[in-house]
Amino acid sequence: MNIHSPAGTWTNEDGDRIAVLRRHAEHLAPPLAAEFADPFDRFGGAKLVLLGEATHGTAEFYRARAAITRRLIEKHGFCIVAVEADWPDMAGVDRYIRHRSAEPSVQEAFARFPDWMWRNAEFRDFVEWLRAHNQSRPDGDRVELRGLDVYSLGASVEAVLRYLDRIDPAAAARARERYGCLTPWQQDPAEYGAAAISGEVNCEPEAVEQLRELLQKRLEYEMRDGEDFFDAAQNARIIRAAEEYYRTMYRGSVESWNLRDRHMFETLQRVMEARGPGAKAIVWAHNSHIGNAAATAMGWQGEFNIGELARTAFRDKAIAIGFGTDHGRVAAASSWDMPMRIMNVLPARPDSYEALFRETGCARSLTDWTSAPNVLEVRDALGESKLERAIGVIYRPDTEFMSHYFKAVMPEQFGAFVWFEETAPITPIGSLLTGPEAYPQGL
Repeated sequence: MNIHSPAGTWTNEDGDRIAVLRRHAEHLAPPLAAEFADPFDRFGGAKLVLLGEATHGTAEFYRARAAITRRLIEKHGFCIVAVEADWPDMAGVDRYIRHRSAEPSVQEAFARFPDWMWRNAEFRDFVEWLRAHNQSRPDGDRVELRGLDVYSLGASVEAVLRYLDRIDPAAAARARERYGCLTPWQQDPAEYGAAAISGEVNCEPEAVEQLRELLQKRLEYEMRDGEDFFDAAQNARIIRAAEEYYRTMYRGSVESWNLRDRHMFETLQRVMEARGPGAKAIVWAHNSHIGNAAATAMGWQGEFNIGELARTAFRDKAIAIGFGTDHGRVAAASSWDMPMRIMNVLPARPDSYEALFRETGCARSLTDWTSAPNVLEVRDALGESKLERAIGVIYRPDTEFMSHYFKAVMPEQFGAFVWFEETAPITPIGSLLTGPEAYPQGL
């Protein structure tokens, strides 16, 4: 179905921009086609490739990122995939794809809202490919799959205690006493934030002290099992960061956003450093996390993100690739903690970047302004601040302009853009892994 902007909405300048995009948009095959990822070889020389998404519930975005990631792993030596997910949940999947023994847990993985974000058929297919890819490779050469997020307070406490129970029971007893401060709030950490801001409780000293003790014993613990210590130390860092995150979320969205994205970027750096100087990583996260925040309204109000931090740290060795769509359907909820529904995505506003890409007439395309000929022409065409759409796990079509559009300068936000005119929802599933190898965590 062709959807066009209302008559009379285009200026001559808009017409010129659309003509430039038509000349430079590279048509892409469907994401499941073998040749879809061929044009992305040009990004193989980067050390860090950040792959975005304009929604958290679109099948084409998951399939496209999976195809690009497979290509970068197979042809260009990328060895880490880091995603916008909780570390303990993704740690179980990492053990599965790297053929390591399961780590039992009383917590069910990916059980919290929004469970469909990783419990979907599209991601499951990619996980199975990673496991098959790793099977014949030496342990140290296997691709890792890591979670970057900060929300796993309860699961991370459990992971640290489980590790110390096995390796140092006396230290485990001290950790239980310290983490006892957080125990009443583990099921609903937001309530801890409310209690902390009112002065009722403050668990920061205990979280800091436990992390400090764990790191002080690094050499001793690493000698027994460096992988398990790395996991435990990261969970202790998450507890420290989560305590601060929930304490700051009531003071303002800017401070809590920055804390979260700084934590995710530092986690990424830590994983890459542990892998060694030759590590090459791919990040899967929303456009709002992987694009350069300084080129968007969020940056203009004081927020930064993974993309901006990566741009500073890695310079031209990092490439951020945004994703966008015009219309279709998406898996999302109408409010936080509400059931997932399949919703219709409204056609993009005529004053948005998405409308410009829609008018190119390309069903699928890659537009690259880092290495394509006439780079300046593309950058100039997109260089005026325009609206851009962002749909997360919540979609509110009735208030779409206020809820989901923001101003951005796309050539400064991304290095390239993948476009799908029409998109379909992901396919939610009950469990990510099934059969005899399903893990105790409920994966």
